[in-house]
Amino acid sequence: MSASVAVYRSIFTEDRFKQAFGSEEDKASAGASAGARARLWAKLAGSCRCSRRACLQLLRHRVPICNWLPAYRFKKCLLGDTVAGLTVGVLHIPQGMAFALLTRVAPIFGLYTSFFPVVLYMIFGTGRHVSTGTFAVVSLMTGSVVEQLVPATPAQLNSSSPQAADFELQRIGVASAVALLSGLMMLCMFALQLGFLSTYLSEPIVKAFTSAAAFHVTSSQLQSMLGLRLARHTGTFSLFKTLASVMENLPQTNMAELLISLVCLAVLVPVKELNTRYRRRLRTPIPVEILTVIIATGVAYAFSLDSIYDIEIVGHIPAGFPRPELPALHTFPAIAGDTVAITFVGYAVSVSLAMLYADKHGYSINPNQELLAHGISNTVSSFFTCFPSSATLATTNILESAGGHTQFSGLFTSLVVLIVLLLIGPLFHFLPKAVLACINVTSLRQMFLQFHDLPQLWRISRIDFMVWVVTWLSVVVLNVDVGLAVGVIFSMMTVVCRTQRAGCAVLGRASNTEIYRPLENHSKCYEVPGMKILTYNGPIYYGNRSFFREEMSRLLGLTPEKVRSREKARKAREKRERETNVITVEGGIANASFSSENEFFQFETSEHDVQEVLIDCSRVIFVDVAGARLFTQMCHECQKVGLAVFLSSCNESVLKILTSSGLMNYMKPQHIFVTVHDAVMYIQQQKGKNLEDTTTVWV
Repeated sequence: MSASVAVYRSIFTEDRFKQAFGSEEDKASAGASAGARARLWAKLAGSCRCSRRACLQLLRHRVPICNWLPAYRFKKCLLGDTVAGLTVGVLHIPQGMAFALLTRVAPIFGLYTSFFPVVLYMIFGTGRHVSTGTFAVVSLMTGSVVEQLVPATPAQLNSSSPQAADFELQRIGVASAVALLSGLMMLCMFALQLGFLSTYLSEPIVKAFTSAAAFHVTSSQLQSMLGLRLARHTGTFSLFKTLASVMENLPQTNMAELLISLVCLAVLVPVKELNTRYRRRLRTPIPVEILTVIIATGVAYAFSLDSIYDIEIVGHIPAGFPRPELPALHTFPAIAGDTVAITFVGYAVSVSLAMLYADKHGYSINPNQELLAHGISNTVSSFFTCFPSSATLATTNILESAGGHTQFSGLFTSLVVLIVLLLIGPLFHFLPKAVLACINVTSLRQMFLQFHDLPQLWRISRIDFMVWVVTWLSVVVLNVDVGLAVGVIFSMMTVVCRTQRAGCAVLGRASNTEIYRPLENHSKCYEVPGMKILTYNGPIYYGNRSFFREEMSRLLGLTPEKVRSREKARKAREKRERETNVITVEGGIANASFSSENEFFQFETSEHDVQEVLIDCSRVIFVDVAGARLFTQMCHECQKVGLAVFLSSCNESVLKILTSSGLMNYMKPQHIFVTVHDAVMYIQQQKGKNLEDTTTVWV
């Protein structure tokens, strides 16, 4: 037996509903503004009042470690955080040095970037399963900026040249300046509470961008894997220029470095595939990267590969902490544009990862606090010769799968990197750069596999599929930063186009219900006789007002010729009524005029002609000034041709703007209803079709 519902209530206009169920402010609007001012003043006074309790609350809110560390559950979380932190720390060592190559700086600076941001995010971050440090895409974008401002010459590419030390200082100065400016931008965004801006980088954009950037990363590492000493190409079509340069110089390939690369790939790819396939069975993933680094370093040292076969090695790695240094501040004007893109990419990827794992484990993050965390991480780290950092895909995935529970795992990650910085770093002197290039390429597996999302994306949304494809092609063909801008603009244009072409439909009523649905999709619904019920599925603003007017006129049949003919007939009818509508008394019978309540039904029309227009505003989320004026103008035109206009389901902001734009000059407040069914019942009762029940709705 199917469930049923029966409702018997009064017809509600907006005014009547507010009187019956509105707040005290609605019932006594005169005192509302004064009460609002008093509440605002009290709130401002309370926020400016300083007390010990307020300071502690602010400290817990802005420094999350003060909130979660006292409540840390050692028995439950410590083992998992320790294992996960140590595992990620071991992975940070080869990846930090490898991604430093993408940034076009010495590998030691990658280790610094794998230490300081991790500690700072542990203190200020809200993502419990987020691992920060070096990220391939951010490193690639930063490397493009470094290459533009400090281009390498063949002499400087040789690490044994006298200019090498000064050259490296110039490069890390630019990379640190990018990190500082990026951090300052994030702090400014935090001060303005602009965490929502990350939403403009939608999921299709982020996935397409990272997938396309993986091709740039791979192409940039080919020269190191083949042992070629080539200048790096930047700007538009850089991917194709790099591939052309590599193909042109293939005869100069260093066979020893090629062999090293092939062996590393033959080891890294299968083992990483095993880690992925059996990650639920493995307590910790096999640390193949660090094992490869150790073995390759030992082999290169034992057989003197750098001197015999002229392979390129990492070189001197100083032990100890870096001295605080001021970044190259004079480069700010030159790097500002690129840094904006780097900031948005780093923040969007970080927040996306944090939200993904927060949803999976049932907690929430604060996007604005994430701005503060990453802003402080980049700002402070830049003074210790670090390049821009963000959350990373691979290490975050490993951190979560290895059993990490809280940010406390970052302590063990930083301890591993600290030991390498203080004691072990110089031992990697003979590490071949080809090994780091292979680690870079194999770390992009997740990004390349994002092509698997395309069939599902095509089935779900063709528009999002087009956003993915356009972003990917733009990043591959043009460049990383230009392609990202093209993808964002194209994505926003699809939103604008969808709001510009929002559908306008005629609603019909399902028999014996109060449910109204579009007639084109529901053949068993019927159109209420003498009434046209319209709904518009989007906002009404300056961008789509012409389309809204065309659709309304088409559905109502308001062609210019029809408007003129009906207005001419109306004026003739009014003239005739003025001549004949005279109150006379004859035989005690008075011929009175129509009541004001029926003034919209005074035209002589047949039963099948449309006499009333009811506009369902439930899907109109906002109206601007231009849209409100057009809406008012349309209502006025309907009035001129004898169509009575009614509204229903307006949200409060839309109704306020329409009212302020002069809508009430052409419509009575009694003609604005809470629901479509209220309006239909009212109109039918006023036309005398339900005379036995003139004030109620029965469903």
